[in-house]
Amino acid sequence: MEITRIFDLLEWQKKLDKPNTFGAKENGEWREYSAKEYIDYANHLSYGLWALGVEKGDKIATITNNRPEWNFVDMAICQIGAIHVPLYPNILEDEYEYILNHSESKIVFISSEIIYNKVKNSLDKSPHLKDIYTFEKLNTYDKLWTEVVELGKLNPAPEKLKECKDSIKAGDLVTILYTSGTTGQSKGVMLSHDNILSNVKAAGPLFPLDISSKVLSYLPINHIYERMTSYVFQFLGAGVYYVENMGTIVDNIQEIKPHAFTTVPRLLEKVYDRILFKGRQLSGIKKSIFYWALELGHQYKEKNSGWYLFKLKIADKLVFNKWRAAFGGNVRFIASGSAALQERLARIFWAANVPVLEGYGLTETSPVISVNTFEADGLRFGTVGKKLNNVEVKIGEDGEILTKGPHVMLGYYKSPELTKEVIDKDGWFHTGDLGELEDGKYVKITGRKKSMFKTSMGKYIVPEIMENKLRESKFIEQVMILGENEKYVAAVVSPDQQYLKDWCRLEGHGWGDHINAVKNPEVRKKFQLEIDGYNEMFHPHEKIIKFELVPDEWTVETGELTPTLKVKRSFVDKKYAKQIEKLFK
Repeated sequence: MEITRIFDLLEWQKKLDKPNTFGAKENGEWREYSAKEYIDYANHLSYGLWALGVEKGDKIATITNNRPEWNFVDMAICQIGAIHVPLYPNILEDEYEYILNHSESKIVFISSEIIYNKVKNSLDKSPHLKDIYTFEKLNTYDKLWTEVVELGKLNPAPEKLKECKDSIKAGDLVTILYTSGTTGQSKGVMLSHDNILSNVKAAGPLFPLDISSKVLSYLPINHIYERMTSYVFQFLGAGVYYVENMGTIVDNIQEIKPHAFTTVPRLLEKVYDRILFKGRQLSGIKKSIFYWALELGHQYKEKNSGWYLFKLKIADKLVFNKWRAAFGGNVRFIASGSAALQERLARIFWAANVPVLEGYGLTETSPVISVNTFEADGLRFGTVGKKLNNVEVKIGEDGEILTKGPHVMLGYYKSPELTKEVIDKDGWFHTGDLGELEDGKYVKITGRKKSMFKTSMGKYIVPEIMENKLRESKFIEQVMILGENEKYVAAVVSPDQQYLKDWCRLEGHGWGDHINAVKNPEVRKKFQLEIDGYNEMFHPHEKIIKFELVPDEWTVETGELTPTLKVKRSFVDKKYAKQIEKLFK
């Protein structure tokens, strides 16, 4: 059957008739939802929303952790022609207030007491917001989402629903996604059914999954990257299981034993760092074998010799099979996006037979522009792969990556001028990223146009490349490169607290707490050695002359990171203004 609108996936699910379309932990046990339950919940919610006065074009917001119910509401909204506005569950109160007002959301579905306390004031401040419904029972609020379901059961309208669905076109607006942004106010990205489904149809055949597969989901489902891949998994018939929280992800992996999951590079970096830490504690022949396998893995290429593959088989039996067991033993691939993946990690995970398919895209491009794949010549380390088959890519005169095709957004909500700034008269979307095409076909990201700066010596610095390299250090959790209009480059460094604590104890330097640790002369000496090592890899004008160690862990909740874990440069600039001023005195 032809899938041209997102809700057509429900008909597809009906044909598949799966018993485990979704899964989630409820009261300590995994609860699976069948395709029939998916469809029934979506339809009853649609009828319920109509009974509440929701009309075509109205905006409905969701603010929740990942859960099957998100999908039920998503389909219910889009099949009645309303617009889904999904938000991150961990942003600030004033951001919720701004977005709910700007989007003119009429109803919001939320998941927790914390979120309710952040959005309850919006009921009085937003003239459009009529009601809040919760997915979980709260102590201070009692309107559950099931009330809308029950209302729908009392007001069934299957013929009206069919008529409404028939009236919805592929090019119609289906969702507004507010970008997290590293600077400035969030922008509402308008995407159509066709925008998202063009990506689903192009990416789907690249994933080796089928109706017997299980996938794990932990990235925020409101983000277009996780949302689009969720549609891909549904299209391929895989069961989607949601982790309880980040603290249980290891246990959930062992329970579900997934065939795939999506991730951001930071999780893979953390996994690799823990593997290294355990390897350092080995002794004798075991330690030698571990480091031999590690070195072998770093030499993995797109095409390997027979002799290399023979050695890799030995390394696999002795070392790498344990890595796969840590991922549940069934993983066929991991899709990585949202930030740059260190090339050494990509190579070693492929060597361990845990292939990482790194891709690239933006919310405005629905999101995937390019991706590394299992196809012949589909993999090139150090790049984000070849463009999708229905996507055009070219490099502008200034090195900016431009793209064109059905994946490019309709525009920014209520911001036609901003839309004109990024989509030119010929339909090319200007990504803001700098890059090149290796061999004319592999997209390579070289930096972010807006964050690139010049020192007072007239030399250009692309901070992301340097920051990504520095985060290879086990000691560095986050870092921001500075030096615009200054004589030299400097850095603000947030240490990996756990690794630093372990190192201090092993080396006998004591710990005390994270505030005292960054002042410890031995710690500063160690970080100087780390930075000196990376300076050897940088051009002379890029060398970091000074750095400031800060005791804080940078998080989304404290404001230093966006929900997609990118550094908010303006926030960090402001927070550490005194330290930064001192760096350049």
